[in-house]
Amino acid sequence: MIDPAYLRDNLEAVRTALQNRGMDMTSELEDLAALEARRRRLLPELEGLKREQNTAADAVAQAKRRGEDTGKIQEANRQRATQIKQLGVEQDLIEQRRNRGLLTIPNIPHASVPVGKSAEDNKEVRRVGTLREFPFTPQAHWDLGPALGIIDFERGTKIAGARFTVLAGKGARLARALINFMLDLHTKEHGYTEIEPPFMANTASLTGTGNLPKFEADLFKIGGEWDLYLVPTAEVPLTNMHRGEILDGRSLPIRYTAYTPCFRSEAGSYGADVRGLIRQHQFDKVEMMVFSPPDESYNELERLTGNAEEVLKRLELPYRTMLLCTGDMGFASAKTYDLEVWLPSQQTYREISSCSNTEGFQARRASIKFRPEGAGRADFVHTLNGSGLAVGRTLIAILENYQQEDGSITIPVALRPYMDGAEKITRQ
Repeated sequence: MIDPAYLRDNLEAVRTALQNRGMDMTSELEDLAALEARRRRLLPELEGLKREQNTAADAVAQAKRRGEDTGKIQEANRQRATQIKQLGVEQDLIEQRRNRGLLTIPNIPHASVPVGKSAEDNKEVRRVGTLREFPFTPQAHWDLGPALGIIDFERGTKIAGARFTVLAGKGARLARALINFMLDLHTKEHGYTEIEPPFMANTASLTGTGNLPKFEADLFKIGGEWDLYLVPTAEVPLTNMHRGEILDGRSLPIRYTAYTPCFRSEAGSYGADVRGLIRQHQFDKVEMMVFSPPDESYNELERLTGNAEEVLKRLELPYRTMLLCTGDMGFASAKTYDLEVWLPSQQTYREISSCSNTEGFQARRASIKFRPEGAGRADFVHTLNGSGLAVGRTLIAILENYQQEDGSITIPVALRPYMDGAEKITRQ
């Protein structure tokens, strides 16, 4: 959630920032400004009436001790009490409308984020690795996987419908190897604490991360009376590990990593992305999450991004790092780097990780604060998250970049200990 005080004092700057995101929210901002103005007038009026009521109660007691008639004072008190009640109801309604409005406003981009309208305006930061030259025409993963007997699209569709897939044999083993490799790297070398969270989350948790209320159509909700959704990413449960808490600043930064399956309906058409494993309703991901002091969060973003990049380096997959422009960032993000891995069949780079600093946006929604020295005034932490990495897309990149002319797949050296030392995947 955007800082209400910042919005109040910098309305035009917020309007411009949202326009840079490609969003015209003029009417919403004007409504919030009007609510804030009424709220600021109402609060002192209400507090003044309450003080008068307290003073009047003392006056009644004194009049009774003196044996005087208290009728007029008590009648004034009754009228004042009615007024206080009415203003209290109005205050509650204003707060509710204000909070609902604030929940619809996206985060403000950091000053270092380039202004742009779409992915075409993103800025390439670096490019790592050498693109392999194939002496044959490289195949796409949706041909390689079925030919090897390790990916079964038809049975996935039969079981659950379109955009669900079965991994079999060494395909399933390769996915598990990737998960274990990523978790080992992040915990043993990068200093993250491994978490196994619930794979479902309630409304409060999804509101805290910014998935609700705006993106409910992208979620899978559990039927019946349950207030539960399947998690769209481990970012949701990891962020909410500390919802409603005040952390000891001396323990920061706190770094978590977790493997979860992820579930997204992703309403809408994505063209060619629907084919293969690029965009599934269910997919595996290893996530990284950081709770940081505000003055260190952008150093943490560079570190987090580097940790995600290290996975690709160890797997020797060519990639590039992109700084997203204002028009291509996620709702909660103040600054985002995307990692894009090279896919030979498409002759292009495709997103495999997104690393973001949300600053205090999620912490304000989820009420996550810290005391810098363990005492004193509490302030909102900054939260960061990043894919480290999306497992299915990493599997795709391995199949395509490591394919051989006979259709077999060479297993990256870093993964061989997780595959019982096997060097190749051949037809099952």
